[in-house]
Formats: sequence, structure tokens, C-alpha cells
Amino acid sequence: MNAAQPWKAELGALLKLAWPLSLAQAGQALMGLVDTAVVGRVSATAQGAVGLGNGLFFFFSVLGMGVMLAFDPLIAQAMGAQDPLRARGLYWQSVWLALLASAVLVVPMALAPLGLRGVGVEPGIADGAAAYVWWRLPQLPALLLFVSARAYLQAIGRPRAMFIATIVANLLNFGLDVLFVFGAGPLPAMGGAGTAVATAIAGWLQFGVLVLALDKAPAGLSRAWVWVDALKALRVGTPIGLQMAAEVGVFALAGVLAARMGEVSVAAHQVAITWASFTFCLAVGVGSAAAVRVGWGIGAGDTPAARRAGLCAFALGAGIMSVSALLFLLWPEVPARVMTDKPEVLAMTVSLFGVTAVFQVFDGVQAVGAAALRGAGDSEFSFWANVVGHYAVGLPIALTLGLWLGQGVVGLWWGLCAGLISVAVALLWRFWKLTARHVAAL
Repeated sequence: MNAAQPWKAELGALLKLAWPLSLAQAGQALMGLVDTAVVGRVSATAQGAVGLGNGLFFFFSVLGMGVMLAFDPLIAQAMGAQDPLRARGLYWQSVWLALLASAVLVVPMALAPLGLRGVGVEPGIADGAAAYVWWRLPQLPALLLFVSARAYLQAIGRPRAMFIATIVANLLNFGLDVLFVFGAGPLPAMGGAGTAVATAIAGWLQFGVLVLALDKAPAGLSRAWVWVDALKALRVGTPIGLQMAAEVGVFALAGVLAARMGEVSVAAHQVAITWASFTFCLAVGVGSAAAVRVGWGIGAGDTPAARRAGLCAFALGAGIMSVSALLFLLWPEVPARVMTDKPEVLAMTVSLFGVTAVFQVFDGVQAVGAAALRGAGDSEFSFWANVVGHYAVGLPIALTLGLWLGQGVVGLWWGLCAGLISVAVALLWRFWKLTARHVAAL
């Protein structure tokens, strides 16, 4: 056999799994993009408030999502070991943990916006962000349940259901955005808070579509709570949640700092981060496919296959993000004008897109790296890489450039860029070293 054939076959298999996952992830982010574009026609203050509120919502929700993502390797490794009964049983453990995590996280999420005025955020932005978070709270269980169902469906090789669910949710979200933000008939205009209501309703519909896509339960399935599996998921998932919170947290902090700089800065930050998050979804989809294929390899006792899957995913993720980097670099005004008609916000957003173009490739590499390591059952290294990269490298640079040297929100973004680069390098190195030897299943 030609030495290149296994790599070509792996790349083909990876693409087959990755493209619907990438499109589904992009569709998930599209709801945020539409929210930002619609509310951008209201005011810069409303746009900034939605961005800040969305950052707070995700800072807390990713802690629960991290626990759910622990089931990516657990279910994938069960399928790799040809044990569909265990895979379905693990799905039910993810359902119970999703409900438990929602109950735990809802209180701090509801209280967090109360401190925004105290850290210097303008009252209009602070109040708008608080309203956004409170209206979106009902979506939290649906979001975590969606992640758990997605872990199961992608592990059994049925990713198209996520794509269909996302299309349906986006269609509903757009119509409800216009209705709730601007009002109609007896329904009053809710402004930025209306996007939260729309997204919450669409989120429950999205989860419902995935439930319909679940296959028939295998004979002998137990849906009872299993402490051993729950504790294993918490052991694997807690570092994932903390890693995601570390990453989302530094971007949320940048949003708070941008809000202190005024409504134009925070609105530009929101437009740029929304587009960056949208393109990032393509790499997340590749990473999700990598987590599954690496998990399959580890579950089957074939570490070389897992290594090949991960390295192919690194190359694919970097390649895809290189294309989006060129788009931000060559035509920055095109995506900016989609999101805002305010000239001052537009000009600052174009400046931020120059930074976005630089870190796109590294953002893709770190997304794939975290997922590939997750598939191998290694979640702790990703957490520490994110803490060191974002808070020991990126944040000091952001504060120095953005606040002390007066470069404003653009300086903040250069700091975020430095953090992403350091995380990407660390995760690639870790996966290379880890899979150079046999990796045991969880």
C-alpha cells in the first residue's frame, strides 16, 4: 500500500464527518450573527449590551457544556469498542448531568449582571446586558441537552441531524428577532432583550429536532443514574468546562473593558467577535470530527489511527481558517457593513478585522487541538494551556496595549491574539507527544 493512502483515506473520512458538523456549528453561530445584525439597527448601545450579555451567558454556560463534552470521548470510545448499549447508556447519563448542571449554574448566571455598573460599565449598556441575560436564562437547559444529544449522534455517525436542527432553529430565530426587537401590533418593541427571547425559543426547538433524530434504544438499556459514569464524566468534563470558561472568560473580560471605553468600542468589539466566532465554527466542526475519530481509534486500541486522525484535523482546521483570514484581510468592510450602519462603529470594526485575520489560523489550530486531546481523554492539559496562554501571556499584553499605551479596543485584541497563538502551539505539541506512544481508553 502507498504510504500516503492511509492519510488520504483518513482525510476523506474526516471531511465526511466534519462538513455537516461544521455547517451545524456555523448555523449555531449564525443565530448570534443575526441577533447582532438586527439589534445593530437599533443603536450602538443596544448592540453593545447584547454582546456583553451574550458573553456573560456563555461564560457560565460553558462550564456546563464542558461536562457535556466529556461524553464526546466516552461515547466515541464505546462505539470504537463496538458497544452501542454502553454508548446509549452514557447518553442518558449526559441527560441527567445536563439537568443538574443547569440547576447549579442558573443562580450565578442570574446574579452576575448585577455587578456590571460597579465595574464601570455605562448604565445603558449594563442594564441592557442584564435584561438580555435574564430573558435568555430559560435556554440554558436546552443548550446543555443539545450538546449531550449532539455528542451521541456524532459518535454513532449521524451528524446531519444537527445541521437540520440548526436550519430550523435559524429560520425561527430570524423571524422572532424582528418580531421581538421591533415589536408588531400589540407586542411592544423589546430592543436587545428581544434577541434573547428569540434565541431561547429557537434553542428549545433545536434540541427537540435532535430528540426526534435519536435511533431506537437497544434492548437492555437502563436509563437510571449511574454514579460511576457520572463521576467519570465530571472528572473528564470539569477541566474541559474550566478550559472553555478560561477562553470565553478572557473574551468576556475584553468585552467589559471595551464597554468601559464607550458604546462605539463595545459595539465594534461585538461585531468583530461575532464574525470571528462565526468563521471559528468551521474549525470547531473539524475539531468535533477529530474528537470522534480520535475516540474511535483509542476505543479500538489503535493509537496510530487516532494520531493520524488528529494530525489530519490540525492540517484541515488550519487550511480552512487561512481562507477566512484572507477574507478578513482583503475585504474587511463587507462583513462589517452587514452588522452595522453606524460609520464610527464601521471604521473601528475594520481595524479589528486586521487583528482577526492574524489570529484566525491559530484559533483553528487550538480548537482542533483541544478537541483532539478530548477524544484521547486528555482534558487537563488544555485547561492549563488556556489559563497560561490567555491570562499569563494574552491578558498582560492586552492591558498594556489597550489601556496603558492607549491603543483602545484594538490593543485589547492584539493581546487576545497573542494568547491564542501560545495556546495553539502548546496544544499541537501536546497531541504530538501524547500520541507518539500507546494511549489507553478511559
